[in-house]
Amino acid sequence: MRVVTGVLGLLGALNGAVLRMGLWLALIALGAMVAVVIVQVWCRYVLGDALPWPDEAARFLMLWMTGLAAPWGLRHHGFVAIETLPSKLGPRAASALRLVLLSVALMVLSMALVLGWDHVQSGRLFASSSLRVPLGAVGGGSVPVKLAWMYLSLLVGVALMTSVTVELTLREVARLAGAGDALPDLAATDLPGAE
Repeated sequence: MRVVTGVLGLLGALNGAVLRMGLWLALIALGAMVAVVIVQVWCRYVLGDALPWPDEAARFLMLWMTGLAAPWGLRHHGFVAIETLPSKLGPRAASALRLVLLSVALMVLSMALVLGWDHVQSGRLFASSSLRVPLGAVGGGSVPVKLAWMYLSLLVGVALMTSVTVELTLREVARLAGAGDALPDLAATDLPGAE
C-alpha cells in the first residue's frame, strides 16, 4: 500500500501543478475569446465590415479553454453525476462502485487518446480557411494555421483527464485498502491564486 500512496502523492502533486497552469491558460483563452468576439461584433455592426478570422479564432480559443479546464473539473467532481446510488451504499461499496466506473472511464479515455492522436495527424494535412499567422513584421507573409493545432486541444484535454482518472483510481484503491484517512484532500488548493 505504501507504493500506491507514494505514486498517488507524486501523481497528485504533478496533476495539481499541471492543472493549475492549465486553468490559468484556460482563463487567458477565455479572456482572449471574449476580446475576439467583441472585435468581431464591433467590426460587423458598428463598422459594417466583418473580419474573416475572428469566428475561427474564437472557436480555436474555446476548444483550448475546454481542453485545459475540463481535467480540473473532473478532478474536483465538477461534472454532472448521479449520486443517488453511491449515497445509499456503505463507504466500501460506494468506493468499489466508483472504482468500477473509473475503470470504464479509463477504457473510454484510452480509446479517445488513440482517436485524438489520429485526428491531430490528419489535421496536419489541412489548414484553416481564415486563421493565419501574420509574419509581415519579420519579412514574411502570412502562414495559415494548421488544423492540427486546434485538434491538439482534444488530445491534450484527454491526456490530462486520463492522468486525473488514474489518480482518482489510485485514491479509490487506497480507500478500499483502508488507507483513505491518510490521503491528502483534493480541496480547491490547486485553484489559481489559492494558497
